[in-house]
Amino acid sequence: MSVISVGDILCDSDLLTARFSCNLELCHGACCVEGELGAPVLPHEAKGIEDAASRLSRELPDRGRQVISRYGALEIYRGDVYTRTVDGGECVFAFQENGITLCAIERAREEGRMGIAKPISCRLFPIRVRKKFGLDYLVYEQHAMCRTAREEGTRAGVLLVDFLERVLEERYGESTVASLKALVT
Repeated sequence: MSVISVGDILCDSDLLTARFSCNLELCHGACCVEGELGAPVLPHEAKGIEDAASRLSRELPDRGRQVISRYGALEIYRGDVYTRTVDGGECVFAFQENGITLCAIERAREEGRMGIAKPISCRLFPIRVRKKFGLDYLVYEQHAMCRTAREEGTRAGVLLVDFLERVLEERYGESTVASLKALVT
């Protein structure tokens, strides 16, 4: 694996060739449930996430609501902010519908009841943003829970950078994403 520089970001080279197409019917929203920490939250997202917690409280499952009531919607770990989880598992904003784990923030936004989106780290998953040499460093995390998304992406010929193009553009701009996609072989 090598590191590639694109504008003001760095990325793993395997991010450019990875195939990926998430289908919630197959993975059941495992990314909202698995892991030790919740979703990384950027500083400018934190206030909106806390506001969402109070506005959505009645819609959340009891366990998520109880955690938020007792500890708040966010936690700090090693200086970074994350959404809080229920017993180190599911995100406090997660809820079940037809056997699929979904996000209450995302649902409220889709329905026009809330102006904020779920954290950009959720929308970029399975790409994680780390820091290297003071720059954002995009890392493609290949989790077992995303096996079906890799299979679907391979079958359909969907590149990870194409699947996440809109979110990447939101975070880094169209020209950076165009430069990134130009490197795809």
